[in-house]
Amino acid sequence: MNIYRNAFFLIVLIILSGCSMGDKESSDGVLGNDPDIKPYKVSKDLEAIKEDGVLHAITIYNSTSYFLYKGMPMGFEYELLSRLAKNLGLKLKITVAEDIDDLFEMLNNGKGDLIAYGLTITEPRKNLVSFTENHYVTHQALVQRMPDNWRSLPGYKIDKQLISNTLELIDNTVWVRENSSYAERLKNLQDEIGAEIPIEHIEGNIPTDEIIRMVVDGEIERTIADYNIASINKTYYPILNVDTRVSFSQRIAWAVRQNSPDLLKAINKWINKEKELDDYYVIYNKYFKNTRSNRSRIKSDFYSKNSNKISKYDDIIKENASKIGWDWRFLSSQVYQESRFDPTAESWAGATGLIQLMPATAKEVGVSNNYNPQENIRGGVKYLDKMRDNFETVEDSIQKVKFTLAAFNCGAGHVYDAMRLAEKNGKNPNIWDENVEEYILKLKDKKYYLDDVVRHGFVRGTEPYNYVRDIFLRYDHYKQFIEE
Repeated sequence: MNIYRNAFFLIVLIILSGCSMGDKESSDGVLGNDPDIKPYKVSKDLEAIKEDGVLHAITIYNSTSYFLYKGMPMGFEYELLSRLAKNLGLKLKITVAEDIDDLFEMLNNGKGDLIAYGLTITEPRKNLVSFTENHYVTHQALVQRMPDNWRSLPGYKIDKQLISNTLELIDNTVWVRENSSYAERLKNLQDEIGAEIPIEHIEGNIPTDEIIRMVVDGEIERTIADYNIASINKTYYPILNVDTRVSFSQRIAWAVRQNSPDLLKAINKWINKEKELDDYYVIYNKYFKNTRSNRSRIKSDFYSKNSNKISKYDDIIKENASKIGWDWRFLSSQVYQESRFDPTAESWAGATGLIQLMPATAKEVGVSNNYNPQENIRGGVKYLDKMRDNFETVEDSIQKVKFTLAAFNCGAGHVYDAMRLAEKNGKNPNIWDENVEEYILKLKDKKYYLDDVVRHGFVRGTEPYNYVRDIFLRYDHYKQFIEE
């Protein structure tokens, strides 16, 4: 077993000696000639994934793939993954890799079913994974600073001070992440031009967009990046020049394990269908071409790459979450669900404020001004605590939180009805997941809301059902980006 493990890690080390962000930070290398050595350690294809009901995707936290903005998970990969999971009828679980070197190992060790990250398709990498249909095509570009006084210079003088030909790299150092495909490309370029290019390696797991920021700040003189990544960064930093091409066109795709042919087939079918829709290109443009929205996002304090903030009400939420013993990020997820952090929000039913209290409820918990964030959150937490007291028979702490949220949303009476229905039909009345939640859904049907054990009648069960699920799913995203 140790021989197998050592052989696998040797393969990975060889292959990861060429990784980058053209992968949005990719990997290149050569697999050994022994056909008996397989890169994967687990066997799990589409049928097993559907039995679990969850699509486990691996990605990287950066400014285009997956991030948090104003309390909302966003990113090119995130939006496409959400659509893919819905298409396959699966829940989505995203795991963030520490750095690009981890992606292939995590996939082949079974820590995910799919690498949802922009990987450059190369022949060596095909020995490690099976690539999906490509999402887009790009090329590698040199990222360099314009002259300091570039705005006052004529174009020909600017051109004279920039590197516009790969031959000019012979005497000019390029900084790239160690073990990246950009570093590999520079090695190949040296062979092509028959001369040495000075290369400085940047160690660690610094993503490409942060290396580009180092060029902007003058910490390094130049680097290499995928053109679509470089060009969107140029919209934030006009001082960048990204016009010098250093590679041919490259196909960018996702990847699955080699022993997941059914999953690969399903994803490829979905990609080909998606590419026929306008929405697919709208999503691409949002993250790679929409300069206005990207610029405002990058400058925001509530962009998770800039700070450890979710909203401007974090301090109020932290103070009140401690009163109920909840993680403040979880309470933030509920507040987002209710109002998207808008203290003036009003529902069709008359609920108002950040946590959407009905007038009678606000009065009950001592809130005189529902539009005051401090009062509204304080009252909301007091009401949550009251709802929680209704479920003392629920021993599991997570399940109790789910019952509490459902009662907050639709009232404890309807939740009690669902609990009695669950028990009557052989389900556990003290477990929300796949037990009581099934019967809260059924309370919209006459057959169930007229049952003898039901005392509070009809309720739109999809609302509390989705309410609980959405808050927990968003909380999973918050935990990825925001420190406790």
